Amino acid sequence: MNKSTDKQSRRVIISGGGTGGHIYPAIAIADALRAADPTTEILFVGAEGKMEMEKVPKAGYRIVGLPIVGIKRAVSLDNVAFPVKLTRSLLKARSVLRTFRPDVAVGVGGFASGPLLMVASLLGVPTLIQEQNSHAGLTNKLLARRASTICVAYPGMEKFFLQRKIKFLGNPVRRDIIDSGSKRAEALTRFGFEENRKTLFVMGGSLGALSINESISAGLKQIIGAGYQVLWQTGKAYIEKAREVVAHVDSGRVKVFDFIYEMDLAYAVADVVVSRAGALSVSELCLAAKPCILVPYPAASEDHQTKNAQNLTRQNAARLMPDNRAASELVEAAIQLLGDEPKQMELKQNIAKLARPNAAAEIAQEVLKLIP
Repeated sequence: MNKSTDKQSRRVIISGGGTGGHIYPAIAIADALRAADPTTEILFVGAEGKMEMEKVPKAGYRIVGLPIVGIKRAVSLDNVAFPVKLTRSLLKARSVLRTFRPDVAVGVGGFASGPLLMVASLLGVPTLIQEQNSHAGLTNKLLARRASTICVAYPGMEKFFLQRKIKFLGNPVRRDIIDSGSKRAEALTRFGFEENRKTLFVMGGSLGALSINESISAGLKQIIGAGYQVLWQTGKAYIEKAREVVAHVDSGRVKVFDFIYEMDLAYAVADVVVSRAGALSVSELCLAAKPCILVPYPAASEDHQTKNAQNLTRQNAARLMPDNRAASELVEAAIQLLGDEPKQMELKQNIAKLARPNAAAEIAQEVLKLIP
């Protein structure tokens, strides 16, 4: 494949998405590439109809969508269309690659990264994979055979990938998260919270989490009655129900949103966090150094969220709450941790040790090394 003849302008394609756990690391890598060389041309490739088609342009980057979909685990008529959509995605990926002529292709996981990186490698484009989780996903395991470099966030990934290809660099996270500790006053004003009350920040990832949302709904009066305030990100599917619950509680100490873009301020105001255990959330919690209760999503591929959470709990850096116990135990555990400042400090100190603040910049350098 012919490379760009303009030596002043490097061209990088970044593919993947589906959830914030793939999208925001991709954006962090793009930002780091631009910081290293502002002339770099960057094109994102995502899956049509997925959230990256909205979030990436908001971050200031151009994106092209592929018609790719995932295979349903259960028997489904949707699986009949998969071969057709895969074929169309491979053809479109080839067209995008021939038009854009990238010097390197980066895959961050998600539906779109499979077709794009597969075709890129066949066309002779160097490829880099960024695996966020402690258990490699199927797409990345397949792509790894032809990848030049594989950047990982957890030790022990040689059980999935060739050791000589692995770079242990951590997960790329937006710079504003790293600086969130200095923004508490701004965050209190932004969310309208009282300075002298402890704040519980509840989030279920970019798409929301039903078990967490239902647990908080059932126990919201209990949390408020204990004297705390709540910042609650529900995801779009649960926002109307949550607003009804908050109205019924009738307390100004609960702020509810379907999605929070100012995550730096959300972490800044939080004393304790309840969260899913996706790779991005875990990496952000490490950087923000927040005491947390992790509720792994049990249906995640290869149960990788449980493995992510266990990696922290083994180091006394977080508490783990199984999803099937959330309804009966989550609220009480959150109230207990909010009232235990020595435990908060212990978790805070231990989780901070796991942070990798320079991951995005270091991954960007690995990308640039692959450009001939």
